[in-house]
Amino acid sequence: MNLAVLKDTEVHRLHAASIEILETIGVEIPHAHALTLFQESGASVDKETHRVKIPEPLIASAIEVCGKEFTLYGRDRSRKAPFGAGARNYNSSAGQALWVEDDASRRRYPRLEDVATATRLGDALPLITIPGAMADPYDLPPAYRCVCVAAEMLKNTTKPITFWFHDRASAQFLVELFAIVAGSESGARDHPLAFPLFEPISPLRFPHDGVDLLFETCRLPLPVVIGPMAQIGCTAPGTLAGTLAQENAEILAGLCLVQLIRPGTPVCFGGIPHAFNMRASQIVFGGPEQLLMAVAMTQLGRYYKLPVYVNAGLTDSKIADAQAGLEAGMTLLAAALAGADIFGHLGTCGIDQGASLIMLVMQHEAIAYIERVMEGISVDDTRLAIDVIRSVGPGGNFLAEEHTAEHFRSELWFPELLDRNVFSIWAGGGASNMATRCREMKDSLLRDHEPSPLPDDTRRAVEQLVDDARRHLT
Repeated sequence: MNLAVLKDTEVHRLHAASIEILETIGVEIPHAHALTLFQESGASVDKETHRVKIPEPLIASAIEVCGKEFTLYGRDRSRKAPFGAGARNYNSSAGQALWVEDDASRRRYPRLEDVATATRLGDALPLITIPGAMADPYDLPPAYRCVCVAAEMLKNTTKPITFWFHDRASAQFLVELFAIVAGSESGARDHPLAFPLFEPISPLRFPHDGVDLLFETCRLPLPVVIGPMAQIGCTAPGTLAGTLAQENAEILAGLCLVQLIRPGTPVCFGGIPHAFNMRASQIVFGGPEQLLMAVAMTQLGRYYKLPVYVNAGLTDSKIADAQAGLEAGMTLLAAALAGADIFGHLGTCGIDQGASLIMLVMQHEAIAYIERVMEGISVDDTRLAIDVIRSVGPGGNFLAEEHTAEHFRSELWFPELLDRNVFSIWAGGGASNMATRCREMKDSLLRDHEPSPLPDDTRRAVEQLVDDARRHLT
């Protein structure tokens, strides 16, 4: 299944436009070491303005040498997330600034305990490949927050994890943390537990700390997701094509930087542009443009033979309602059909306005639906069932046939949360809505699921490292 919204000629035109942007306009990189690397590699560098104009041969070389396949591993290495291998991965949000309570009537600042809860739920949900922190805990200083978050997550899941990296100093502790959990630095290199999201600031600017921390993570190297969030008419042109061209240029510039730091570092193409709501002055997560751009960016990423990360399966709704189901389901299905590798940040509630465990459970049901679609239809002699049709004949039914009993469970998808009861049974059972059923499932999973704990010696080493980070990062 290869859904497309761009013709091959249009993909080539977008690529050419991105090259023109990088060669004639360039990007701003306020980082002395990075500027030196670009200058030594033949780029035009103005060190006073931090402007870098990148020639096409340098871009082509970076695309050629970068790693195009990688796998994230949990501390249980059988729980893994392959990229660039035709698999689909689903991650919950790396962290939100607010936490949405179950009834969705209020939000609060999140705490580290919310990270533990969200990670444990992600561990329990079978189709969430990479649990995210979901909370950016307000009770911890930013200087060492990411170290505490990563450590808390590794205690509460055996899957790979995703969270927000902060800066180079804290990244040093993160690399050490991964080495402790993996058993050695070589184990952390060969079985990476996480990757940083390198996020250019649209239009065409790179953050110093985001660049700086790559010099630490590329030391292993950890894979890097490069994902700007250009917004139509706000931080990008007011057209989809112009936004795609600029977003692609930002990704290609980031790819060049990563390869200059360490050639061969695996890269994921983070095509996550968005529309901008001119009335509300905020980003749009679930509109039809999101579907179109997610598919288009997947096509561009595939053009470079890179694994692709898209923001699909999201919603502008604040609760798990019909709008949330429509927006999340439509965008996620389209991106899956287009062939993206990973979809996120699930559990986000209302346009980066908070993290909701109930929303995550609802989106998990959508994933299950879509995974059944992606299985397609198997056609063989047994499934064509000519002999069974002949035996039943006109006017009969297939309910009592052995063939039906043998196949219907594998052919049909049975939802956990969608209601398919007749009206009387639904009404007699309390007439529950989707949000209520999601809440009940969330409560059940958190009550009953206990992730495998860290070994005692590893746990003690992790706690010591967190204490060291608190003392040294201020």
